[in-house]
Amino acid sequence: MSSSAAASSFLAIFYILLTFFIRGSISATYSNPNHQLSVDFYSKTCPQLEQLVSSSTAQQFQDSPVSGPATIRLFFHDCFVEVGCDASILLSSNPGSGVPAEKDAHDNKPLAVEAFNTIEKAKALVESKCPGVVSCADILAIAARDFVHLAGGPYYAVKKGRRDGQVSLASRVKDNLPRANSTVDQLLNLFASKGLSQADLVALSGAHTIGFSHCNQFGSRLYNYRGTKKPDPYIDRRLLKALQMSCPHRGGNKDVVVPFDVNTPFTFDHMYYGNLEAKMGLLTTDQALFLDPRTRPMVQALGKDKTQFFQAFSMGMEKMGSIGVKLGTEGEVRRYCSKRL
Repeated sequence: MSSSAAASSFLAIFYILLTFFIRGSISATYSNPNHQLSVDFYSKTCPQLEQLVSSSTAQQFQDSPVSGPATIRLFFHDCFVEVGCDASILLSSNPGSGVPAEKDAHDNKPLAVEAFNTIEKAKALVESKCPGVVSCADILAIAARDFVHLAGGPYYAVKKGRRDGQVSLASRVKDNLPRANSTVDQLLNLFASKGLSQADLVALSGAHTIGFSHCNQFGSRLYNYRGTKKPDPYIDRRLLKALQMSCPHRGGNKDVVVPFDVNTPFTFDHMYYGNLEAKMGLLTTDQALFLDPRTRPMVQALGKDKTQFFQAFSMGMEKMGSIGVKLGTEGEVRRYCSKRL
């Protein structure tokens, strides 16, 4: 699809999309995927777990499609902060402590409420059948996989056995999440600190094949790229005009969002990578993956082969889902994901 036709396609759906409103310094350590997590961890204690979560996510996907990309993003934000995938992102701040939890950190404010609601609903259903058995951390991992598949992406086995964390601090968020304008060096260093490779970075960035971003995450690319007071030259010209129409230089609705993938914004496919080659990446970090000679070859390879992308993404999600997990007697199994026992 030519960049001109793609931009026209974006303009066609643009006005519909405008009606939608979506609304730390401890490095995590990577645990080898061959540790105690296992696909059949709940085979005796809650054998119907996968079916329970899938029934809940399917209903949520039907009622509120934005729940899909929002929950996948929530899983990423959970695994990269604190000491790993422990559902600490779900804990609410304790008003009496005066210490805000992760979910109230500035970088987590854009997380859609639909994602939190999704996990609460799935947890309530699981608790009704298997009380006190399944962690919120495992439910989040399963739900993220379900939404990938519901949107047309791969179905991969989720290893389970995570325990829920007992600490959630907003102060630990900022330095453990990528920025919208991070350089490739910064991204590679951050992913390496979590035990993730360059290939994982490129593959997991493919989650931007669905979902939306607020204007403030890429506004500088439209008007003042790197202090030049000019747009980023690596944006397709017609796409640039469409984005400027959505995100005016001054004013405008702060809740307006636009899709990461302007061609197939609701389908989990490999179009994201083709967009990067056509100068149609939305965030600076997206487009940088094509511009950097270290990551460009994999971007091009995944853009040509959806099967290869699905395989790489599935492997990346398994590795990310194993970051610093709590096992055995560590942590707890919360009955309500938003508060400690």
